[in-house]
Amino acid sequence: MMWFKQKRMCSWSSVTIIASIVTLVSVVHLFLYPVVPSLDYFRQYKNSCIPINSTKSTQPTHNNIIISNQTKFPLDLHNGVVYRGAPWKNQVGQWLAGCDSITSPLKVIEHIGGKSCKSDCSGQGICNRELGQCRCFHGFTGEECAERQELSCNYPRSKEKPFGHWVVSICPAYCDTTRAMCFCGEGTKYPNRPVPETCGFTINPPSKPGGAPVTDFTKADLDVFTTNGSKRGWCNVDPEEAYASKVLFKEECDCKYDGLWGRFCEVSVLSTCINQCSGHGLCRGGFCQCDSGWFGTDCSVPSVLSSIREWPLSLRPAQVTVTENVNSNGNLINLDAIVEKKRPLIYVYDLPPDFNSLLLEGRHFKLECINRIYDQRNATVWTDQLYGAQMALYESMLASRHRTLNGEEADFFFVPVLDSCIITRADDAPHLSMQEHIHGGLRSSLTLDFYKKAYDHIITQYPYWSRSAGKDHIWFFSWDEGACYAPKEIWNSIMLVHWGNTNSKHNHSTTAYWGDNWDPISSDRRGNHTCFDPDKDLVLPAWKRPDEGSLNAKHWSRAREERKTFFYFNGNLGPAYENGRPEATYSMGIRQKVAEEFGSTLNKEGKLGKQHAEDVIVTPLRAGNYHEELASSVFCGVMPGDGWSGRMEDSILQGCIPVVIQDGIYLPYENFLNYESFAVRIREDEIPNLLNILRSFNETEIEFKLENVKKIWQRFLYRDSVVLEAERQKAVRGSVEDWGLKFSQLKEDDVFATFIQVLHYKLHNDTWRQQLLLQKKEFGLPKECLIRRE
Repeated sequence: MMWFKQKRMCSWSSVTIIASIVTLVSVVHLFLYPVVPSLDYFRQYKNSCIPINSTKSTQPTHNNIIISNQTKFPLDLHNGVVYRGAPWKNQVGQWLAGCDSITSPLKVIEHIGGKSCKSDCSGQGICNRELGQCRCFHGFTGEECAERQELSCNYPRSKEKPFGHWVVSICPAYCDTTRAMCFCGEGTKYPNRPVPETCGFTINPPSKPGGAPVTDFTKADLDVFTTNGSKRGWCNVDPEEAYASKVLFKEECDCKYDGLWGRFCEVSVLSTCINQCSGHGLCRGGFCQCDSGWFGTDCSVPSVLSSIREWPLSLRPAQVTVTENVNSNGNLINLDAIVEKKRPLIYVYDLPPDFNSLLLEGRHFKLECINRIYDQRNATVWTDQLYGAQMALYESMLASRHRTLNGEEADFFFVPVLDSCIITRADDAPHLSMQEHIHGGLRSSLTLDFYKKAYDHIITQYPYWSRSAGKDHIWFFSWDEGACYAPKEIWNSIMLVHWGNTNSKHNHSTTAYWGDNWDPISSDRRGNHTCFDPDKDLVLPAWKRPDEGSLNAKHWSRAREERKTFFYFNGNLGPAYENGRPEATYSMGIRQKVAEEFGSTLNKEGKLGKQHAEDVIVTPLRAGNYHEELASSVFCGVMPGDGWSGRMEDSILQGCIPVVIQDGIYLPYENFLNYESFAVRIREDEIPNLLNILRSFNETEIEFKLENVKKIWQRFLYRDSVVLEAERQKAVRGSVEDWGLKFSQLKEDDVFATFIQVLHYKLHNDTWRQQLLLQKKEFGLPKECLIRRE
């Protein structure tokens, strides 16, 4: 019975359950999935919960812990292991199925802070009661937020440029110097009405027929201040009269700033904040002004001054210990709350607002870098901003039960720098300083600088970086070329990106937009790292607007016989087509090559693709119903644009088999999911043979891939973020829109759940992380899940 002592990893009840599941899977497969290869295709392996043999174990050991053999599970046609509906790469899937599935809660000590801030931040900031540091509102700075900043809308003037050289905030009217935003100002009927960018300046006719009007940023348009209804005014225009066409108004003026709604900004509405301040604060343009007793970017962190009854779900139920830890004034410094949680545990840094909240509050275009705004009813309006994924993941992490407030308990550390806001705001105002000599007008360089400053902050204010040289830290680079311009100091960390360029082929900046080019950045700042390292980094899906119509239509589940188009791609095809991007380097030339071979729309020369076919659509023409056309196709092209594009998400969410054409560049989860089970990769030099390759797949293989797409589509959806917003809407408005009801009914793993599963796998399969876990009292798993060797 020696094997029983050394090899038993589960109870006999677990063995019985596993046997039952295997039987059930066989029956379901037989009756429900006849199109999937039969079980003869699968190899049945031994499960580590079941004794392998009755002889004494000869396994090697490490620190007196047995290193178990790989857990064995049935493989699919392409060597993938299915866990929670998704086909994973073999080793990943086996670990998840054998270990992630049996994770148990452990007791975590959460520290509830009570440190005070100097002068209580002078009423112009929020006190971080973990550090005792102020987080100052826009326009204020200093240790106690007592110093007033003057954030000018304009660069220094000159004789030739009386308003300075162009910047988005350029202002001929009243400049709010706390935010560098332009308004009509005193003396007008509507002093708080924005005068954004071109609105306040003279607009001249086109210089040539068919051209665009030209704004003269050296000459203010005084008509915007007129009270004469026969002139094109703005600051004194009455909305009712304008809607009734009784007065003229300047069409170039609009309501671009967040927190305002209506053609004339006549309705004040909710602004967009991280988690809408979690019900414990007021969203002031993007910055959460937290209620007393709460702090954090989203006001989700309770202090000793808060009511335990109001603590977030991630801290309940808790066993609270009141320590004798008091300051010289007799005030309590912290509480200890013991909470049951499952690994992985993530500590989210509460960075100074320069890296997140201030970037949200100062936006000059309300749709920039967020995933939602609010209408005149304060109802949610979802955006199409692909970069909204960064905000969605951040919000989910802050609200998750995997979050810990105790860095000593954490397995990972998330550093929330909102690069999508930095990039889109790089030209917004002078104080963002993109014009500094070191940046040379490059947004990539400015963004690198923000990440370097965040690194400098956490290594001076927190002790956690040094324990692993940053390997357990997580940074999100959401822009077109991902972490290509990450500062060299943070490259050890995990990079979350949308662009997984390993540089194995495309070893330079691939964007056609010069401002995002990272090639000119000095190696003294960037180092010589690749853009993506599949051994440590992760590609996440882009944000896609929650589409209630697609959910109702169930595009993802459409049957093979209803998909009449064999191959489909709709998008910009470059300079050969009308309104195409003029740069030859756009899409690294990939879309252009596909169009040259298979284009179904006439190009500027009146030619179709050399191999155009009736059942193939490759067109730059905007589709009347894009989602419907994807859902009517078997294969859908996934190719880059300026860096990554959202075509992978489009394909998966509409149930179409992705055809990936981008050499050496990873797509979402590709280093963890088994892509061969649901996608096709075509090398760039195989483009002329694309159709022959796709037509060589038999119907069994096509059906197999389509079925797998059906099983994983929710993993490309930020459902958790959507449901969080639905819950907030119900709390604020007392009702939930149809989209909230629909998304709340979805139950499969989404982006955030997949992200947590990947972190859990990484936690227990990286040797250095295992050593950290071995020092902890509780793992939440059998020790056999920690050490794995071939």
